[in-house]
Amino acid sequence: MSSSTLAFSADASSLVVSIVFSFFGGALAVYGLMHRREVFAWTQRIRKKDADNAVYNEPDQWLSDLYKAQSRRAKRPSRAEDMEEISQTGDMIRGIADHIEAIRPELTRVIERVDAYLNTALPARTAAIKVAVADHEAQLVQAMKQEAARSELAQAISSARQKITALRRD
Repeated sequence: MSSSTLAFSADASSLVVSIVFSFFGGALAVYGLMHRREVFAWTQRIRKKDADNAVYNEPDQWLSDLYKAQSRRAKRPSRAEDMEEISQTGDMIRGIADHIEAIRPELTRVIERVDAYLNTALPARTAAIKVAVADHEAQLVQAMKQEAARSELAQAISSARQKITALRRD
């Protein structure tokens, strides 16, 4: 009898060990599946966020181009032909302003500032050799208004780009 008892106890311990390892393996498999689901959900969130942020790529690039263009005109009195790049970029922004709800107010403000800046263009050059003092003073006043409008445009662009950056972080 003692030999069968030893055999039975050896079988029982190996049975217990295999049951414990089976539970451990099952728990590990469940943990792996849960982790895989979490990683998949995280990947989906990142992809959705990237897709949502892609909407801001063009406006951000155009605002950057507009900022560079207006910076080149800093402290330089400009005529309408000198402002062509600013006008074109402003028109591109105007075309998308109504389609992006999150930054519509900022883009609208930029468009208003672009229009105000373009309205300060100095008159075309004339063939006159001498300019009257009154005309010269009027052009100086117009140039100062133009620089103030350019500064307001730069602030509006900066504000819109900050809003885009904040939206991309969320």
